Amino acid sequence: MIEHLQPAALALAQARHVVVITGAGVSAESGIRTFRDTMEGLWKDFDPARLATPEAFAADPATVTRWYDWRRLGCLAAEPNPGHVALAKLEAWLSETNRTFTLLTQNVDRLHHKAGSRNVIELHGSIIEWRCTRTGRKSTPPNAPFDEFPPRSEAGAPLRPDVVWFGEALPQPALDAAEHAMHTCDLFMSVGTSSVVYPAAGFAELARYRGAPVIEVNPAPTSLTRTATWSLRGRSGQILPHLLNAAMA
Repeated sequence: MIEHLQPAALALAQARHVVVITGAGVSAESGIRTFRDTMEGLWKDFDPARLATPEAFAADPATVTRWYDWRRLGCLAAEPNPGHVALAKLEAWLSETNRTFTLLTQNVDRLHHKAGSRNVIELHGSIIEWRCTRTGRKSTPPNAPFDEFPPRSEAGAPLRPDVVWFGEALPQPALDAAEHAMHTCDLFMSVGTSSVVYPAAGFAELARYRGAPVIEVNPAPTSLTRTATWSLRGRSGQILPHLLNAAMA
């Protein structure tokens, strides 16, 4: 039996407005390497922090977009894991009983969408979508490698991945939607994230401040563990299906 599973499941069963935030740990279970772990092979001599900046793109758009295209193709090839699927099922179950579910994700791979989640707020953007650097228009490239680097938009300008780079602000519409969800949140879940990156890490603090219980799901202790109402230790693909089944029982 997973420690604290039953009380956490009971709280989930009784909640009316559930907000979940997911991090890199969820994607890692689908074989998507974390940001720094992608530096291998041809990229082993590169620093990801020096590729994921507006300055790097301005200086060498070919190298930056080649790296991001390599990562994009890896995301497209990946499949949702049981953790993704459980969250999609949770959303469907809550919807059937006239309750709300909001999924905040720091991941850019769109695996939550692929699993069937609908109300997804992408805090860090998406590597699956790219946008024109001249018009800002977004598009979804074909599931194949780009023919040139940097790739070009219909307007003839370089395309860049629609992700948040170091030094850039999180998209305001995503932050506004997240804040709106937190106003009614009566149960918050933190899944597969170290809970150290702000403003995302502040959502759990806000939930606790407003009196909502907080469930943490993560293999290792984090900065949230001490203040979480229940900390369920393990991979999301292992814990979430059990948690959902217990809540629906």
